[in-house]
Amino acid sequence: MRIDKYLWCTRYYKTRSLATQAIQKGHVTVNGQQAKASRDIFPSDKITVRRDQINYILTVLDIPKSRVGPKLVDIYRKDETPPESFEHLEMLRLTKEHYRAKGTGRPTKKDRRDLDDYGDDFDDDFEADAN
Repeated sequence: MRIDKYLWCTRYYKTRSLATQAIQKGHVTVNGQQAKASRDIFPSDKITVRRDQINYILTVLDIPKSRVGPKLVDIYRKDETPPESFEHLEMLRLTKEHYRAKGTGRPTKKDRRDLDDYGDDFDDDFEADAN
């Protein structure tokens, strides 16, 4: 089965064209090598998919005949993504929440001063710890 079709069948991408685009951008590797959308995959292949700032590491267990339901995905692949990757993504989301809401435009002068003050406080704490 082609890699783009496999990623679509196992629900990593909503459409095959999205899977193909991700492969063309270099977000997908098979056994450590860049993949093309037409590359065939076989059981025991290791696939790495870069999506939402996480490198998903998958092992192909079996090849599905067609797109499978969400409950059946684990029959066809084994997800070996380390849990630290998901923790890192959660931390990124939390830091972005506290800065500015999306679509509010450029930072104001007050926002800039607050950021500078925050950085100065961090530098002071760092110097105190070093001494």
